[in-house]
Amino acid sequence: MGAAGLLRRRRPRPAGRGPPVLRPRAALEGRPVHRAAGGRHRPPERPRRSAGRPRRRSGGARAVSAAGGGASRLVLWRHGRTTSNAEGRFQGQLDTPLDEVGHAQARAAAAQIAAMRPDRLVSSDLSRARATAARLEELTDLRAVEDAGLRELDAGAWQGLLHQQIADHWPDGHRAWRSGEDLRIGGGEKRSELGARVAAALERHAVATPDGGLLVAASHSGALRAGILVLLGLPPEAWATFASLGNGRWAVVERRFGRWVLRGYDLGPRGVGEDPEGRTNADGARGLSAAERSAGAVV
Repeated sequence: MGAAGLLRRRRPRPAGRGPPVLRPRAALEGRPVHRAAGGRHRPPERPRRSAGRPRRRSGGARAVSAAGGGASRLVLWRHGRTTSNAEGRFQGQLDTPLDEVGHAQARAAAAQIAAMRPDRLVSSDLSRARATAARLEELTDLRAVEDAGLRELDAGAWQGLLHQQIADHWPDGHRAWRSGEDLRIGGGEKRSELGARVAAALERHAVATPDGGLLVAASHSGALRAGILVLLGLPPEAWATFASLGNGRWAVVERRFGRWVLRGYDLGPRGVGEDPEGRTNADGARGLSAAERSAGAVV
């Protein structure tokens, strides 16, 4: 059938009846209807996200502090020297005080950190970390919040022993631990457990810090190394790629592009109680000389 036939078969529209109007469900329910010119239905527009406004992220505390408010920079500060450090003993969670050199290291470091104008100060509840944080309290109006989550590794039966004694009694375990394996040493913690504990504590305090502020955490070398791995999303085995933080020295972690990045490592004043020939640290690694620290301080 041609076009002429279709025209002949089309039934005429009744007089007085206009074009059909689609009635959206909103009109039937009494809600307002948006119409464009000519009576045609137009759905309401979604509100546009303002320029520069970050998208909302889901997730736990890590997603909140690394992508939203809270601290934008962390100074992760190792305590000053103790007698056990000088002797090469594995302290773990034993509560050992600072020695004379350790107090001098803490004072020298606090002067530099105070110049950064920190917004919040937290500390391990062990006395060597607490005494280190106290030197910064003296130079600022901050008061340290103690948190057991920032304690050093629980090394069980290894605590208080010289590293040579540990190597003699547990040669395979000591060798594997030094190489970076994630072992439960001396019946205590694994490094992965330590890292999760410390990172969770840092995240809690980062969220409690004013937006864009600086959080200072006085803690321990092993604890901070393990916590940094978790913040950076690295596996526990990456431990061996990080040297021990020197006594009274610190690392800097910053929030950039929605994640934590390592900005500096083993930073701080030099020459306070340092042995230029290298000294055994609490974790059994040779201490870095001033020249070595200078060459590898900034990442």
